[in-house]
Amino acid sequence: MDAAAAPQHAGRSDRGTEHDPVLPATATVDLVVPVHNEQRALPGCVEVLHEHLSESFPLDWSVTIVDNASTDDTLRVAHELAEATDGVRVLHLDRKGRGLALRTAWNYSDADVAVYMDVDLSTGLDALLPLVAPLVNGHSDLAIGSRLAPGARTVRGARREFVSRCYNTALRWSHGARFSDAQCGFKAVRTKVIRPLLRYVHDDSWFFDTELLLLAEHNGLRVHEVPVDWVEDVDSRVKVVRTVADDVAGLIRVAREKVRGTARVRGLPQRPEPRAAHPGAVLGRREDGLLWQLLSFGAIGAASTALTSVLYALFRVWWPPLLANLGALVLTTLWNTEANRKYTFTARKSSSGRVHLLGLLVFALYYAVTSGALLVLQHVNPDPSRWLEIAVLIVSSVVGTVLRFVSLRLLVFRDAREGEGT
Repeated sequence: MDAAAAPQHAGRSDRGTEHDPVLPATATVDLVVPVHNEQRALPGCVEVLHEHLSESFPLDWSVTIVDNASTDDTLRVAHELAEATDGVRVLHLDRKGRGLALRTAWNYSDADVAVYMDVDLSTGLDALLPLVAPLVNGHSDLAIGSRLAPGARTVRGARREFVSRCYNTALRWSHGARFSDAQCGFKAVRTKVIRPLLRYVHDDSWFFDTELLLLAEHNGLRVHEVPVDWVEDVDSRVKVVRTVADDVAGLIRVAREKVRGTARVRGLPQRPEPRAAHPGAVLGRREDGLLWQLLSFGAIGAASTALTSVLYALFRVWWPPLLANLGALVLTTLWNTEANRKYTFTARKSSSGRVHLLGLLVFALYYAVTSGALLVLQHVNPDPSRWLEIAVLIVSSVVGTVLRFVSLRLLVFRDAREGEGT
């Protein structure tokens, strides 16, 4: 790796300690632009970005072009731009990988806030100041542009829209993610906060963003979302099928690390619990007693049972009973677990490794009950009608739901509830 000389930042004041959430009144911002074989797009990007920053951005700033093992003249063009443009510097990496580029640049940066944006500038730059503002004032630790948040305006093809929504839905169902758009190329981080976390982010490619956000939420950092205007780059080089396959493998790996406890990062600042702004105020809190849990769990269970039946009937057209039941349950359980985490069991420690492991065991118990009922039916009546199969599935699902509630309440969320009551 080599780097051009870093530009000097003006107006800097003394910084707080590593765990101090408050940044200096005059913060510095480093905008990182990873590039790979972008000799044509890079000059226009730097020109537009430099003009916007000079005219409309009130904080001290620098631009870091990260040449990501380009094989064309991108590196030469980048150095020429750095020599001719104030506030622009260059990093060169011998290995390709967007995640590697961001990790290296964010570790290298001497700014208080580091930003990442794509060279195509698909995201409108009017969102830049709203992106960094909550990091500058210490309210949040990471900020992301979202094409799926309320107020966002996007122009992109139906296929990418569908893939994006499915992917982010899978993040919510499988990991309980609270952010809406993991892959938008428009993000900002507080450098001092994020550096300890970067050592735990293993992906060097497109899954880097998702892994960073999942680990940040898992470790209690606050992620701020900004709705953005976004126009698809028709010359995008992202290979959707391969990227999706890598993302699925990454999600499984991160889930395994959560279960093992290796996703916990020491040394990160902890956000305090919410408290009333004045002594006489009372914070509103959802009822989390047994009655509420029964009502909430029952409503979610009823919806899950109906969804399981519909999916089973659909899958049964192609698959045998046990496989159809497994497919229906896997999809339904992802939604069911996320819904219960949000609305039924309000324990704050519900994302711990032990909870994930016990949740898998509860799913195995539920699957054993429903599949066992189908096996008994097949033994008693080798050629049952489809409606009889569905009826047996509904009855066994009710039994399994009762067992699931008891297991979640007494085993999965027990320690978290007790911890809250101490």
